[in-house]
Amino acid sequence: MCAMVLNAALLPLELEQRNIPKPGPGELRLRVLACAVCRTDLHIVDGELPLPVLPIVPGHEIVGVVEETGSGGTDYRVGDLVGVPWLGHTCDCCAFCAEGRENLCDTPRFTGYHRDGGFASHVIAEAAFCLPLAMPKADAARIAPLLCAGLIGWRSLKAAGEGVRRLGIFGFGAAAHLVAQAAIAQGREVFAFTRPADLATQAFARSLGAVWAGGSNERPPEPLNAAIIFAPVGELVPAALRVVRKGGRVVCGGIHMSDIPAFPYRLLWEERSVVSVANLTRADAKEFLAFAQAHPLQVHIRTYPLAQANEALADLRAGRIEGAAVLVP
Repeated sequence: MCAMVLNAALLPLELEQRNIPKPGPGELRLRVLACAVCRTDLHIVDGELPLPVLPIVPGHEIVGVVEETGSGGTDYRVGDLVGVPWLGHTCDCCAFCAEGRENLCDTPRFTGYHRDGGFASHVIAEAAFCLPLAMPKADAARIAPLLCAGLIGWRSLKAAGEGVRRLGIFGFGAAAHLVAQAAIAQGREVFAFTRPADLATQAFARSLGAVWAGGSNERPPEPLNAAIIFAPVGELVPAALRVVRKGGRVVCGGIHMSDIPAFPYRLLWEERSVVSVANLTRADAKEFLAFAQAHPLQVHIRTYPLAQANEALADLRAGRIEGAAVLVP
């Protein structure tokens, strides 16, 4: 098998030839059809997150076909189309797991972070955390971004609140272009905030139905009920607080963000709030995939061969991608 491997932080991924792995009890071996490139992968490669395991194969937005099942029994069969998300294992015994909040498990294992991920031709995944995909295999590259960009976007949208009519989105990348469509399908108005003077991305947001698009240094034409921040830029927190109305909420949807600068208390006053979204649950995944089946989303992608993973990461880092980058072995 081929795999793009991170052997040390701040170094390019290296293409390696490995033996095809055997699945253990309760595991599946998948032949990877597509794996989207997430900003979290970039944080891992750039050393912005602590690295619990090295070497590691990144990638956690995986669409694959079951090639072999391990012992212990599973509902999956050889040939099934399966998705593998970021959450790869939970303890099922800590207080958070017992409360149904497995996204906050005390001892989780994440795909492409604690265990090898999908920047490879094959991957091993725990069957209980895989997702059945009732979609055509030919659509694998467009399904892949749903498995993190879509899922985290969906959880962030839920955190913004059911009664939110005017929703701001800061950072219009892979997650934002999906959650914007989901929000519009729910009857909400979307206001897109991009890097200042990024007219191309603003036009992209409007093409997907945003009622307004402008720079993160601009004010929308009316106060917003809530805002979601996908860009990993702490300075956007006070910027978002400035444009939400009294009682509004700002949701931070990323796993990593630069430090939030000091800001005057008056921006938070009047019962505004700031919350974060961490990881996802399998219930989120089932709910969102059902929504995506009922409300087909335009998934904008740029595909790269597996060996060009470093180029895909560089394009993501530089903001050169509309939608999502996807590796295709």
